[in-house]
Amino acid sequence: MALVLELISWALLLAGSAFAVIGGIGMLRLPDLYTRMHGASVTDTMGAGLILIGLMLQAGLGLITVKLILILVFILFTSPVASHALAKAARGSGLEPELKGGEKPSKT
Repeated sequence: MALVLELISWALLLAGSAFAVIGGIGMLRLPDLYTRMHGASVTDTMGAGLILIGLMLQAGLGLITVKLILILVFILFTSPVASHALAKAARGSGLEPELKGGEKPSKT
């Protein structure tokens, strides 16, 4: 049973790391603020969540797991809220998202 838990834990840690790396690549490759922010926030939340769950499995039951759960809950609430606030501030300051082909939307 311990071997199965260990394998699941490492699978979650590797998957979370892959999501984090993909999010970093997305930050470099995506064209504008809105797509970069979406790519980063989704992969950040998923990557951090998987890594924290993997660490919880490694830690077992105890105070460390409780702390990891609190960190996970904090990330799950703050990451989407921060992304929404950033998008709203960017939109409020007049930054328009790019359309297909790099063109800007017309103001109507």
